[in-house]
Amino acid sequence: MALTDIQLRKSRPRTKPYELTDGAGLVAEVMPSGTVAWRYRYRLNGRREKVTIGKYPAISLAKARAKAMQFAVLVGDARSPMREKKAATLAAKTPQILEDFAKMWLVDVVEKTRKDPKQIRRYLEREVFPAIGHKRLSDVTPVDVLAITDRIKARGSEQAALVVRNVVKRLFAYAIARQVADSNPAAAIQARYIATARSRNRVLTRDEIGDVMRMIYRSSMRTANKLALHLLLITMVRKTELTEARWEHVNREHSEWHIPETKSGKPLIVYLSEQAKWLFEELQAMAGDSPYVLPSRSSPKKPIAASTLNHALEALGITRSRGFVIHDLRRTASTHLHEAGFPSDVIEKALNHAIGGVRGVYNRAEYAEQRRLMLQQWADMVEQWMQGAEVRTIGAAKG
Repeated sequence: MALTDIQLRKSRPRTKPYELTDGAGLVAEVMPSGTVAWRYRYRLNGRREKVTIGKYPAISLAKARAKAMQFAVLVGDARSPMREKKAATLAAKTPQILEDFAKMWLVDVVEKTRKDPKQIRRYLEREVFPAIGHKRLSDVTPVDVLAITDRIKARGSEQAALVVRNVVKRLFAYAIARQVADSNPAAAIQARYIATARSRNRVLTRDEIGDVMRMIYRSSMRTANKLALHLLLITMVRKTELTEARWEHVNREHSEWHIPETKSGKPLIVYLSEQAKWLFEELQAMAGDSPYVLPSRSSPKKPIAASTLNHALEALGITRSRGFVIHDLRRTASTHLHEAGFPSDVIEKALNHAIGGVRGVYNRAEYAEQRRLMLQQWADMVEQWMQGAEVRTIGAAKG
């Protein structure tokens, strides 16, 4: 028999909850506290589920029946009212503005799944937030994403534009999962319309190394940037390891630079050649009281942006005319050192690469002395090529 308002008003609490049935899955559950709550009970895929509609009398009998009918339609479409209500509640608590949501995504997803989330954070802060960070996720369109990638491509950075598109695509995939977006504007843009993803295999020849370094030193770019590019080449470190380096980790007296955190998650000791020590000495004189080897021009308490050195090369036209990027310097060093006869394990250790296979499992050697000799000879080689001299004899480290 269907419920009436008189029955509901006369209901009295008991020591345990009990139900008053209206029919068609709608029940009023009377709690020991005296609260009367509307529930809708149903079966879906052979399983019993229930969803709460609200409290009586705030939700009247008529409104409860109307809501139960809406839920019945969902069940008829094989949709779960319980799960959809939970998703709606979650969406209501989730930031709707892109910048706020992206910051949540960085904490909840990116920082938990990537060893180095800094690059994604930088792309968002430099490229995405200024353009569309103020927009609601539901208002972002493929045209907005294209405008961002077109602006990056106009700077001559097609691959960076493709990476930013992919970052936005992953961000919106999470937004869809959290039910704060219905579509993915970045997924609507095919990658081939931005750039062709390619594996890098660019290696500078000896003559090119000399030409590029002479071009850098003769240019009008900041002296600190010139020295930094030279250091990247002869130390073989990753760009951010240098741009974020602190003076407390550089020990010229012992010819060592300790990098406490690297992409691999492990610390690294870089053994400094005489040339590297001289470059660090020059940079320290320029850095003044800053704790950073390469302080920002706007604030000595911060390091330069990771993209600063890229922009310095782009301004010279080197990236476009020579077809190489800063990361290719590591591949260039590795290639020339292998050709010079240095053992692969020593080179890989200097690059802070993991040694794969069985050899990697059993090889725990640090090759400190071999790396010292190798990096000194590599710096000598680069210096001779910068002077236009031919390197005739290389004494490769053994072991």
